[in-house]
Amino acid sequence: MKMGMEREKIGFHRWIIMLTADLPRLTLLLGGARSGKSRRAQTLAEESGLVPVMIATAQAGDSEMAERIGRHRAERSQEWMTIEEPLEILSAIGQPEFLGHILVVDCLTLWLSNLFFSERLVEHSIDELASGLARLDRPCILVSNELGLGIVPENELARTFRDAQGRLNQRMAQVCDHVELIVAGLPLRIKP
Repeated sequence: MKMGMEREKIGFHRWIIMLTADLPRLTLLLGGARSGKSRRAQTLAEESGLVPVMIATAQAGDSEMAERIGRHRAERSQEWMTIEEPLEILSAIGQPEFLGHILVVDCLTLWLSNLFFSERLVEHSIDELASGLARLDRPCILVSNELGLGIVPENELARTFRDAQGRLNQRMAQVCDHVELIVAGLPLRIKP
């Protein structure tokens, strides 16, 4: 109640600026499978003091993926809003009603996979996302896999995907203010 009265006194937009002043505008969390990236994103969002919004890029193509999506949903508290958007991330994060919220995009690797399977222009989509994020007026946490640390994949499609993922992560790291590599649940600051 008190926070609502304070917000009315100083004006909503000024209140949002004050609340988000100490937050990085764009955060990129990188890591391997089961490294703790999503948990870290959830913790950062919940500690921000803003209403958290999950932009989920996963699609339940089989029962294992449906179960995985269900587990992720169950790990989030009731205060979370969830938007399922497998392809149009910029449309989802740019919604005017999300001003004053903190956004979590989980995850860019699945988004990239969705681009491949929908036969979208991958490089163009990556550039478009980077440009849109650079203009974003609210805090956003991006979750992405680091795939380039293992052996060279055996087939051409896997190598093409690994290379695209590496380029995607580089572009996102360029536009993000804060970048962490999550290893065994522990965040290692990469940028700044």
